[in-house]
Amino acid sequence: MRWLLKICLNGLALMLVDLIVPGFRIEGIGPAVLAAFVLGLVNTFVRPVLLFFTMPLTVITLGLFIFVINAVTFTITSWLVPGFHIYTFGGAFWGALLTSVAGWLINLLFER
Repeated sequence: MRWLLKICLNGLALMLVDLIVPGFRIEGIGPAVLAAFVLGLVNTFVRPVLLFFTMPLTVITLGLFIFVINAVTFTITSWLVPGFHIYTFGGAFWGALLTSVAGWLINLLFER
């Protein structure tokens, strides 16, 4: 049951970031919660493969390429979830970054 609360809170984080970042759009709370679930799956299964194949580039950029990988996983999620649209790379980049921060803060608040 705790995982369901985390998915809903991450969906809320997506909705909050949708208000700030102009490069992507979420068409309601349903797609936001579904996007949070699919993003969790993509981060679990696809992200490690991407990190493995881009390890040399990540080392050369001192780890900054991981931000690009996060944007790519965000974009993959938008391909899989109807109602969750990414329009620009900047939208994916800033959306992924701010969603991570907002999700971390929301989860931190609700942990206590």
